[in-house]
Amino acid sequence: MRIAYLGPAGTFTEDALSEVQLPEGEIKPQCMPTIHEAILAVESGEADRAFVPLENSTEGSVRSTLDALAFDTGAVTIVGEHDFAVHAMLIARQPIALEKIEVVLSHPQPLAQCARFLRENLPTAELRSVSSTAEAARLVSDSDEPWAAIGAASAADLYGCSILRKDIEDEANNVTRFVWIAPAGTEPEAGRPGQTWKTSLVFSELGADHPGALVDALMEFSSRDVNLTRIESRPLRSELGRYMFFCDLEGQDTAQAVAEAIASLRTKAESVRVLGSYPVG
Repeated sequence: MRIAYLGPAGTFTEDALSEVQLPEGEIKPQCMPTIHEAILAVESGEADRAFVPLENSTEGSVRSTLDALAFDTGAVTIVGEHDFAVHAMLIARQPIALEKIEVVLSHPQPLAQCARFLRENLPTAELRSVSSTAEAARLVSDSDEPWAAIGAASAADLYGCSILRKDIEDEANNVTRFVWIAPAGTEPEAGRPGQTWKTSLVFSELGADHPGALVDALMEFSSRDVNLTRIESRPLRSELGRYMFFCDLEGQDTAQAVAEAIASLRTKAESVRVLGSYPVG
């Protein structure tokens, strides 16, 4: 099985992947330069699965994942999920006093997850976003400048760096939810007996644009006792003021109440797409 994920080696994604029980047989990890490319690799057939972050308990949704699913792919589906506790490290090429650090590099998500620490401990440092936490560690290890990176402990080991501070995330319970992306039509992971299921979908362009139109659409779920666990809007990109809505709800999409709610939603929205139905991680 070819598994695409955000590289290079030493990312939090790689750490999360290492603690997942993978299917039996030969596994071929494929590091990709971006989350977007990891997801597209599945649609193009270059990979059998992608393992990508979807949301973080501190910073919310990972926009690159949502946008890739909503705008750039139509033949993939979510078949599973995994929650990973993220512990961020402040990494430098060699031990250095915090007040001497001029630049801090990382992926935008960890920079945001460690915002309070950075404000309080490195108020004058410039914050720079790069493609991944591992790339940040690599850049720091290659530079003679007084730079630091935010990343995983494994990245510090991999690139021969020193850990200046451990667990610098602002919230101790900092968890990222990863999802498995597979080609459309792939059966989801088999759940345990009695395990609950989750369905993810995106809809847009409510036909009757009037006060309460969104409430009317969501009533299709509440009136059938289907619990929405997450809803988020994202710009539709076509023009200002038009949005799409991402939802997670309890239950499998084949369950009668869920199936009826989705069918009724299709009568009120121009576009409804089920992103996946899978066992809760």
